[in-house]
Amino acid sequence: MLSFLSEFSSHFGPLRLFDYVTFRAGGAGATAFLLVSCFGGSFAAMLRNFNIRAADRYKDLLPDDVLDKRKNSTPCMGGILLIGGVLLATLLWSKWNATNGICWILMGGTAGFALIGFLDDFLKVFKQKRDGLPGKLKLLGQFLVAGIVLWLFWRTPDLKTIMQGFYIPFVKQPVILGSWWWLLPVFSVTIIIVGAANAVNFTDGKDGLASGCTIFCSLSYAVFTYLMGHQIFAAYLDLPYIKGIEEAVVFAAALGGGCVGFLWHNCHPTSMFMGDTGSLALGGAVGMLAVLSRQELLLALVGGVYVMEIVSVMIQVTSFKLTGKRVFLCTPIHHHFERKGWTETQIVVRFWILSGIFALLALATLKLR
Repeated sequence: MLSFLSEFSSHFGPLRLFDYVTFRAGGAGATAFLLVSCFGGSFAAMLRNFNIRAADRYKDLLPDDVLDKRKNSTPCMGGILLIGGVLLATLLWSKWNATNGICWILMGGTAGFALIGFLDDFLKVFKQKRDGLPGKLKLLGQFLVAGIVLWLFWRTPDLKTIMQGFYIPFVKQPVILGSWWWLLPVFSVTIIIVGAANAVNFTDGKDGLASGCTIFCSLSYAVFTYLMGHQIFAAYLDLPYIKGIEEAVVFAAALGGGCVGFLWHNCHPTSMFMGDTGSLALGGAVGMLAVLSRQELLLALVGGVYVMEIVSVMIQVTSFKLTGKRVFLCTPIHHHFERKGWTETQIVVRFWILSGIFALLALATLKLR
């Protein structure tokens, strides 16, 4: 919306800044940070006043000696503020007259995942159902949102050709799949979006862990989408040029800024949890950015911590079903290190460090093609 101010640059020169995506991305990140950080304290107080606390999801699952009973009184559903701040900042700083509507698709998909998470949190808080929505119903909703997002990407003229290719890291040219084989990337990217949403959901188990890791992921994809929206940079780095994708930079910056603002209140000891409302939406947003930038396979590196979390659960479940033995002391893997004696702060900060390293390695692949 603020980009319209650039039309008056002939009367006041500095207003032309509102036409530059870098300026608008910075503004979106700063706005999301200020919205979430400034209103976080009062929002957490409101949640406490209304007794918005979820049922203890770790009861009978983890030993009492590793549980912090004080967290049972910590309010949840802080993701409402986080995602609301991200969406509002994106609305303010993105170009509403963009013909491809990329930002609208990203915001709609994020809101869809947030709605699923909200319903899940609602059942946990007000119905005291520890598991919230039934797993199959939750997955069905996620696949539905991811499928709609993918369909809208395919319906976007500037994206249709790009979406038909299958991009592999370190390979310059996409693999063009003909006939019915095009269903393979369609199926895989849908799973990637849903997988990212659930991976962040698993990661959200320690104060500031999910929000901190998402900062690195969102900023990484902000770089990818910026380069792909610039013809010269895209040609030099052998990236596909996508007209209009630079608006995704604004969204990614708002996502990162919102997470920084939420981290202000979510760091240990946290004043509120984001809940599934926030974690599913953050994961869905990162997954959509990965698919949009055609770097979905690289998400395994960009979101390396997410992969560690969800893969540890998969290994644990598979091993226990097949052999009756557990590979880890407890999963997701941050609980394994907790059982090993790491403090919560050690776990979170070390996982942040890993997330930053993974993000830098992913960006390094830009020259390895």
